[in-house]
Amino acid sequence: MLSRPRPPEHLLGQEGTVTPTPFVPAPELEAWARATFIDDDAPLLNEEHMHLRDATLGFLWCAIPNARQMNAVVGQAEMLSLQGGKWSKARQEMQIEGWFGRLPDFLITLHADYADQCSDAGFCSLVEHELLHCGQAKDVWGQPRFSKQTGKPIFSMRGHDVEEFVSIVARYGVGNGAGQTAALVEAANRAPIVCEADIAGACGTCGRRLTII
Repeated sequence: MLSRPRPPEHLLGQEGTVTPTPFVPAPELEAWARATFIDDDAPLLNEEHMHLRDATLGFLWCAIPNARQMNAVVGQAEMLSLQGGKWSKARQEMQIEGWFGRLPDFLITLHADYADQCSDAGFCSLVEHELLHCGQAKDVWGQPRFSKQTGKPIFSMRGHDVEEFVSIVARYGVGNGAGQTAALVEAANRAPIVCEADIAGACGTCGRRLTII
Protein backbone atom coordinates (compact mmCIF):
# COMPACT_ATOMS: atom_id res chain seq x y z
CA MET A 1 0.00 0.00 0.00
CA LEU A 2 1.38 3.40 -1.02
CA SER A 3 1.32 6.35 1.32
CA ARG A 4 -0.05 9.60 -0.11
CA PRO A 5 2.69 12.26 0.00
CA ARG A 6 2.08 15.33 2.14
CA PRO A 7 3.68 18.77 1.74
CA PRO A 8 6.10 20.02 4.42
CA GLU A 9 4.42 21.64 7.43
CA HIS A 10 6.28 24.94 7.02
CA LEU A 11 4.57 25.52 3.64
CA LEU A 12 1.03 25.22 5.00
CA GLY A 13 -1.13 28.22 5.89
CA GLN A 14 1.34 30.72 4.46
CA GLU A 15 -1.04 32.73 2.24
CA GLY A 16 -0.26 36.43 2.53
CA THR A 17 3.04 35.88 4.34
CA VAL A 18 6.62 35.86 3.14
CA THR A 19 8.06 32.34 3.22
CA PRO A 20 11.88 32.02 3.01
CA THR A 21 11.63 28.84 0.93
CA PRO A 22 8.23 28.85 -0.84
CA PHE A 23 9.31 26.07 -3.22
CA VAL A 24 10.43 22.65 -2.00
CA PRO A 25 11.50 19.79 -4.30
CA ALA A 26 9.37 16.67 -3.83
CA PRO A 27 11.11 13.49 -5.02
CA GLU A 28 8.60 11.53 -2.95
CA LEU A 29 5.84 12.91 -5.19
CA GLU A 30 7.58 11.69 -8.33
CA ALA A 31 8.06 8.23 -6.79
CA TRP A 32 4.39 8.11 -5.75
CA ALA A 33 3.13 9.32 -9.14
CA ARG A 34 5.17 6.70 -10.99
CA ALA A 35 4.17 3.90 -8.63
CA THR A 36 0.49 4.93 -8.74
CA PHE A 37 -0.16 5.90 -12.38
CA ILE A 38 2.83 5.12 -14.63
CA ASP A 39 4.64 1.88 -13.72
CA ASP A 40 3.52 -1.48 -15.16
CA ASP A 41 2.16 -2.65 -11.80
CA ALA A 42 0.64 0.71 -10.80
CA PRO A 43 -2.74 0.27 -9.03
CA LEU A 44 -4.27 3.21 -10.96
CA LEU A 45 -2.33 2.59 -14.18
CA ASN A 46 -3.25 4.89 -17.07
CA GLU A 47 -1.89 3.84 -20.48
CA GLU A 48 -1.88 7.50 -21.55
CA HIS A 49 1.21 7.96 -19.35
CA MET A 50 3.33 5.19 -20.91
CA HIS A 51 5.70 7.67 -22.61
CA LEU A 52 6.54 9.14 -19.20
CA ARG A 53 8.44 5.99 -18.30
CA ASP A 54 11.22 7.47 -20.43
CA ALA A 55 10.80 11.02 -19.07
CA THR A 56 12.52 12.77 -16.18
CA LEU A 57 10.00 14.47 -13.92
CA GLY A 58 10.60 17.16 -11.33
CA PHE A 59 7.92 17.85 -8.69
CA LEU A 60 7.70 20.91 -6.44
CA TRP A 61 5.52 21.84 -3.48
CA CYS A 62 4.66 25.56 -3.53
CA ALA A 63 3.30 27.94 -0.87
CA ILE A 64 2.55 30.88 -3.21
CA PRO A 65 -1.13 31.35 -4.24
CA ASN A 66 -1.70 31.63 -7.97
CA ALA A 67 -4.59 32.51 -10.27
CA ARG A 68 -5.15 32.66 -14.00
CA GLN A 69 -8.10 34.15 -15.87
CA MET A 70 -10.06 34.58 -12.62
CA ASN A 71 -9.55 30.95 -11.56
CA ALA A 72 -7.34 29.61 -8.79
CA VAL A 73 -4.36 27.59 -9.98
CA VAL A 74 -3.46 24.64 -7.74
CA GLY A 75 -1.22 22.71 -10.15
CA GLN A 76 0.98 23.46 -13.12
CA ALA A 77 2.98 21.34 -15.55
CA GLU A 78 5.59 22.86 -17.85
CA MET A 79 8.56 22.07 -20.01
CA LEU A 80 11.64 24.03 -18.99
CA SER A 81 12.13 27.26 -20.90
CA LEU A 82 15.05 29.17 -19.44
CA GLN A 83 14.64 32.92 -19.98
CA GLY A 84 17.04 35.84 -20.21
CA GLY A 85 20.70 36.23 -21.07
CA LYS A 86 23.51 33.74 -20.66
CA TRP A 87 24.06 34.41 -16.95
CA SER A 88 20.34 34.45 -16.19
CA LYS A 89 19.85 31.09 -17.91
CA ALA A 90 22.88 29.64 -16.14
CA ARG A 91 21.50 30.81 -12.79
CA GLN A 92 18.12 29.21 -13.47
CA GLU A 93 19.80 26.02 -14.61
CA MET A 94 21.91 25.91 -11.43
CA GLN A 95 18.78 26.35 -9.27
CA ILE A 96 16.87 23.54 -10.99
CA GLU A 97 19.85 21.18 -11.00
CA GLY A 98 20.29 21.96 -7.31
CA TRP A 99 16.73 20.80 -6.72
CA PHE A 100 16.72 17.65 -8.86
CA GLY A 101 20.32 16.85 -9.78
CA ARG A 102 19.46 17.30 -13.47
CA LEU A 103 17.18 19.30 -15.75
CA PRO A 104 13.86 17.40 -15.90
CA ASP A 105 11.85 17.00 -19.09
CA PHE A 106 8.78 18.24 -17.22
CA LEU A 107 8.39 20.35 -14.09
CA ILE A 108 5.19 19.91 -12.05
CA THR A 109 4.28 22.35 -9.25
CA LEU A 110 1.47 21.71 -6.74
CA HIS A 111 0.02 24.22 -4.28
CA ALA A 112 0.78 22.89 -0.82
CA ASP A 113 -2.40 23.98 1.01
CA TYR A 114 -4.74 22.54 -1.60
CA ALA A 115 -2.76 19.31 -1.92
CA ASP A 116 -2.83 18.87 1.85
CA GLN A 117 -6.56 19.54 2.31
CA CYS A 118 -8.17 17.91 -0.74
CA SER A 119 -9.69 14.44 -0.69
CA ASP A 120 -7.77 11.37 -1.83
CA ALA A 121 -9.68 11.38 -5.13
CA GLY A 122 -9.04 15.11 -5.50
CA PHE A 123 -5.33 14.56 -4.92
CA CYS A 124 -5.17 11.74 -7.47
CA SER A 125 -7.10 13.90 -9.93
CA LEU A 126 -4.73 16.84 -9.39
CA VAL A 127 -1.55 14.83 -9.91
CA GLU A 128 -2.86 12.90 -12.89
CA HIS A 129 -4.25 16.06 -14.48
CA GLU A 130 -0.75 17.55 -14.51
CA LEU A 131 0.75 14.28 -15.78
CA LEU A 132 -1.68 14.37 -18.72
CA HIS A 133 -0.30 17.79 -19.68
CA CYS A 134 3.12 16.10 -20.02
CA GLY A 135 2.53 14.73 -23.46
CA GLN A 136 4.28 13.11 -26.40
CA ALA A 137 4.57 14.99 -29.71
CA LYS A 138 2.65 13.61 -32.69
CA ASP A 139 3.37 13.64 -36.40
CA VAL A 140 1.07 14.97 -39.14
CA TRP A 141 -0.84 11.66 -39.12
CA GLY A 142 -1.44 11.84 -35.37
CA GLN A 143 1.08 9.12 -34.50
CA PRO A 144 3.46 9.44 -31.52
CA ARG A 145 6.88 10.83 -32.44
CA PHE A 146 10.18 9.25 -31.36
CA SER A 147 13.75 10.51 -31.57
CA LYS A 148 15.71 8.99 -34.48
CA GLN A 149 18.89 9.20 -32.40
CA THR A 150 17.71 7.63 -29.13
CA GLY A 151 14.42 5.95 -30.02
CA LYS A 152 12.84 7.66 -27.01
CA PRO A 153 9.61 9.71 -27.12
CA ILE A 154 9.76 13.34 -28.18
CA PHE A 155 7.99 15.25 -25.44
CA SER A 156 5.53 18.11 -25.81
CA MET A 157 2.95 19.94 -23.74
CA ARG A 158 -0.60 18.63 -24.14
CA GLY A 159 -3.64 20.92 -23.92
CA HIS A 160 -7.01 20.17 -22.37
CA ASP A 161 -9.42 17.98 -24.31
CA VAL A 162 -12.28 20.41 -23.59
CA GLU A 163 -12.25 24.23 -23.55
CA GLU A 164 -15.80 25.54 -23.12
CA PHE A 165 -18.00 27.76 -20.94
CA VAL A 166 -20.72 26.19 -18.80
CA SER A 167 -23.23 28.77 -20.06
CA ILE A 168 -22.61 27.76 -23.70
CA VAL A 169 -23.60 24.16 -22.92
CA ALA A 170 -26.57 25.37 -20.84
CA ARG A 171 -27.80 27.69 -23.61
CA TYR A 172 -27.03 25.70 -26.76
CA GLY A 173 -26.67 22.08 -25.67
CA VAL A 174 -23.82 19.60 -25.41
CA GLY A 175 -23.68 18.94 -29.14
CA ASN A 176 -22.84 22.58 -29.85
CA GLY A 177 -20.03 22.77 -27.31
CA ALA A 178 -16.44 23.16 -28.47
CA GLY A 179 -14.04 20.27 -29.01
CA GLN A 180 -14.78 17.11 -27.06
CA THR A 181 -17.47 18.60 -24.80
CA ALA A 182 -19.96 15.88 -25.74
CA ALA A 183 -17.38 13.17 -25.00
CA LEU A 184 -16.71 14.73 -21.59
CA VAL A 185 -20.41 14.79 -20.72
CA GLU A 186 -20.77 11.18 -21.86
CA ALA A 187 -17.85 10.18 -19.64
CA ALA A 188 -19.34 12.10 -16.70
CA ASN A 189 -22.59 10.16 -17.05
CA ARG A 190 -20.80 6.82 -16.70
CA ALA A 191 -19.50 5.29 -13.49
CA PRO A 192 -15.86 6.27 -12.79
CA ILE A 193 -13.23 3.81 -14.02
CA VAL A 194 -11.29 4.29 -10.79
CA CYS A 195 -13.42 3.28 -7.83
CA GLU A 196 -13.19 4.31 -4.18
CA ALA A 197 -11.46 1.07 -3.20
CA ASP A 198 -8.76 1.61 -5.83
CA ILE A 199 -8.07 5.12 -4.56
CA ALA A 200 -7.97 3.96 -0.96
CA GLY A 201 -5.37 1.36 -1.88
CA ALA A 202 -3.25 3.84 -3.79
CA CYS A 203 -3.35 6.55 -1.14
CA GLY A 204 -3.08 4.38 1.94
CA THR A 205 -6.28 5.69 3.50
CA CYS A 206 -9.89 4.59 3.39
CA GLY A 207 -13.34 5.54 4.59
CA ARG A 208 -13.05 9.18 3.54
CA ARG A 209 -15.65 10.99 1.46
CA LEU A 210 -14.30 11.22 -2.08
CA THR A 211 -14.97 13.99 -4.57
CA ILE A 212 -13.53 14.13 -8.07
CA ILE A 213 -12.44 17.56 -9.37
